[in-house]
Amino acid sequence: MKNLFLSFIFSFFLIGKGYAQNQTLFFQTDWGYNGSVEEFIEKAKISGYDGIEIWIPVDSKKQDIISMALKKFDMKVIFLCGTNNSLPFKESLQEYKSYLQKAIDQKPLAINSHTGSDFLSFEQNMAFINAANKLSIASNIPIYHETHRGRFSYSLPETNKYLEKNSNLKLTLDISHWMVVHESLLKNRENLLEQVVLKSDHIHARVGFEEGPQVNDPSAPEWKTALHRHLDIWEAVIQKKWNEEQIVTITTEFGPPNYMPTIPFTEKPLSDQWENNILIMNMLKERIKKMN
Repeated sequence: MKNLFLSFIFSFFLIGKGYAQNQTLFFQTDWGYNGSVEEFIEKAKISGYDGIEIWIPVDSKKQDIISMALKKFDMKVIFLCGTNNSLPFKESLQEYKSYLQKAIDQKPLAINSHTGSDFLSFEQNMAFINAANKLSIASNIPIYHETHRGRFSYSLPETNKYLEKNSNLKLTLDISHWMVVHESLLKNRENLLEQVVLKSDHIHARVGFEEGPQVNDPSAPEWKTALHRHLDIWEAVIQKKWNEEQIVTITTEFGPPNYMPTIPFTEKPLSDQWENNILIMNMLKERIKKMN
């Protein structure tokens, strides 16, 4: 049953007028891919993706290789950046700004940021968020802050604290992290989730569960409840974006071993990472057809 959470989202916004029927873009992660960048981008294109999500390389030659491959296959890019928590705070902040600027210079569709740390103070994490906001406004390139374990956004209640203090904060919603952090599918936390959905502008689509950030195979019947919980939350974000007349961007992000569970003693993955991501993309496309 679609719960009160989705009902809230649909009633809060004016229902869209079909603007975004063709405004949903899917991105593939290069996480765990062992071939060349060009091979990866070509495979993503053949698989039906509109673009890729990849960490911005520091080396300019590698940046050029990515740029040329994107043009060759007519693909878009969302770059990943992040806070280096191995450095002292001030050094880390300066490096973060520089890293973001390198990504901005490549003119991506957007930037997804792993921001701050769960060990930093509220004020220190806000310094990273504010730095990103300034660069985003100056460049007109959106910078989204991923909900992620180990970052300022490691939990649902903590993230809401930052949302209350920063109206410009934009999120990449990876709800799978919170399922394991809170050891629940968050079915009784709709009041907190509502605020997160309103500030979510990009989706990382991976299915987590109460004891882990990634199910072993999203097609398996034992994960049906977790799968549909994620699909419902993603649908709420999609509908929100459509009703704001904005493009929806979704990165399918099932990961490789050892994020992917493996068979003991063999390290053989229990399912195929690439196929899992395509499955989730196709499930979302079917949902989107029903929403239109």
